Amino acid sequence: MANDNLNEFLKIKNSTETSSSLYFYGDIVCDEWDAWTEEDQYPLSIKNFLATEQGKDLNIYINSGGGSVFAGMAIYNILKRHEGFKTVYVDGIAASIASVIALAGDKVVIPENAYFMIHKPWLGLFGAYNSDKLIKASQDLDRIEEGILNVYKDNLREGIDIEEIKEKLREETWFTGKEASNYFNFEVDEKKEVAACVSDYFDKYNKMPNILKSKIDKDSNKKENNNKKRVQLRLDLLKLGGLND
Repeated sequence: MANDNLNEFLKIKNSTETSSSLYFYGDIVCDEWDAWTEEDQYPLSIKNFLATEQGKDLNIYINSGGGSVFAGMAIYNILKRHEGFKTVYVDGIAASIASVIALAGDKVVIPENAYFMIHKPWLGLFGAYNSDKLIKASQDLDRIEEGILNVYKDNLREGIDIEEIKEKLREETWFTGKEASNYFNFEVDEKKEVAACVSDYFDKYNKMPNILKSKIDKDSNKKENNNKKRVQLRLDLLKLGGLND
């Protein structure tokens, strides 16, 4: 198996008989081939981890710029089915589909200076498309958005209408933790040093706060170097015949 040759991407710490900790500190991807750093997460790794932690409470730590909406929705549903009590801590950023994953928790704790970003889903298209296919792609995005909005709706504070969230979605809204708590059922923690976060998706966002951009610029080269090393590792394993399906 590939996981016998590569480092496990799932970050697990402080596992006890009654609780375990789970970290989302990278991008949300579809499978291990898309996971270019050890921090990137994908549904199968989460499913396999939870199979060994049945009934335990979970502490879930999030600092992610988002990723695949399909993978993220799968992870959300996997976490929701877990029977233990789930506490989510937004350590720095819960952006895009990572904001949906955050809402799988029974309790969400966010520092007042962390960020929670929501936006309309998008779809990357490759190849040639006629008008019918483009219309279908648009309809698919509308259905995806409806699913995301249903998750947000289930976690709104009393008195907040989902139409307000739809507008925030259209605008690509970066809430601070304090601002997010005005809309969602979050517990606000005191201001903390926000953990650094690197994501392949940051350059796709239009309204990222400048304070985040400055931190991201410092860390982007590190991820690029890690990606190059990981590509070389996979090439070496393929040459040795050690990377199997």
